[in-house]
Amino acid sequence: MKNRLELMKELARRAGRIQLDRLGDSHDIQYKGAINLVTEVDKKCEEMIVGEVQKHFPGDDILAEEGGGDRTSSNVRWHIDPLDGTVNYAHGFPFFCVSLAIEVEGNLHAGVIYDPNRDELFEAFTGKGAMMNGRPIRVSKNNPLEKSMVATGFAYSVREDEKLDNLGNFSKFIKRARAVRRPGSAAIDLAWVACGRLDGFWEIFLKPWDMAAGVVIIRESGGNVSSFDGSPYDLYGTEILASNGAIHSEMSALLVAER
Repeated sequence: MKNRLELMKELARRAGRIQLDRLGDSHDIQYKGAINLVTEVDKKCEEMIVGEVQKHFPGDDILAEEGGGDRTSSNVRWHIDPLDGTVNYAHGFPFFCVSLAIEVEGNLHAGVIYDPNRDELFEAFTGKGAMMNGRPIRVSKNNPLEKSMVATGFAYSVREDEKLDNLGNFSKFIKRARAVRRPGSAAIDLAWVACGRLDGFWEIFLKPWDMAAGVVIIRESGGNVSSFDGSPYDLYGTEILASNGAIHSEMSALLVAER
């Protein structure tokens, strides 16, 4: 029987191939909100991943973006985002990925993020370090914030709830950081913090499946993950601040400061 990390990597690559095969096609798009999309590819990838998890580890709990899988009383939970960056995908914008993580007794233990466009597979297991395509990765050493490039995103429900507006924070960072990016896939953003392409990331109102894998990978690459005020990160909370560690306190101070 495969172990869970081996299965995660295999399933991430299989889902990535499905995504590339259909990239640029006309998609069956449904709406979970005004700008929150789901395509038939999201569903196909999730069905494949969930089916294989249930086949190999039938007792495991599954929390998947599109609602697939079984909720059980197991102390092992899979966090499954079959296609992170659906809006990008629907528009043919090549910045999307598969994100899978394992939580055991409330603690994140393993994460895999696969970017099929670049054929880059990021992986980490608690205490074992982080890798990209089998090579060890580490966060950057850039410091201070004015010499750093950071990324963020905007909640899909921002049109319905003004409290989800991230523009105030974006404005603060654009004035202090060397550059701010908004590529549209939180999982890749987190993976890129882990490998040093980005120096920090923040966002509000993400879901556990958006963040779980990236959190493990950043921690194992030497980075820091917390709430905006620097308090311990809560996977089921409403905010995430991730960085190379060197600029963490500076980013935190900006996020908690009054506009």
